[in-house]
Amino acid sequence: MMAPKQVYVLLFNARTENEGIHTIQIDDKQTVLMFEEEDDATRFALLLEAQDFPTATVEAIDLEEIEEFCQSAGYESELVTEGMLAMPPETNLEKTDWQPDIKKTEQPEISELDRIRRQLENLL
Repeated sequence: MMAPKQVYVLLFNARTENEGIHTIQIDDKQTVLMFEEEDDATRFALLLEAQDFPTATVEAIDLEEIEEFCQSAGYESELVTEGMLAMPPETNLEKTDWQPDIKKTEQPEISELDRIRRQLENLL
């Protein structure tokens, strides 16, 4: 039996009570992007940050688990395969289902240097 396939998703406020998953709107459905490669997810997160999104965390998750979550939450899902260049939409939602500034004290402490180092390592 094959091991469960891992994909990468983008989370905001990861591992807090205020965690949110990044979705994009395709037609009139909210869609979770599932990245096959961690590097592609990291690049997408950096593009989001360049568009003034809060910093997103790239999180590995079991493919079946995220598909079940999407189904239960009423979201669509789309697999971004290796080499497929995903670009964020040019417009952001003004209101999100989560608030980036709530409970900042509960977020894990990550130094700016560590964050930059991880981003650079992921670009290699």
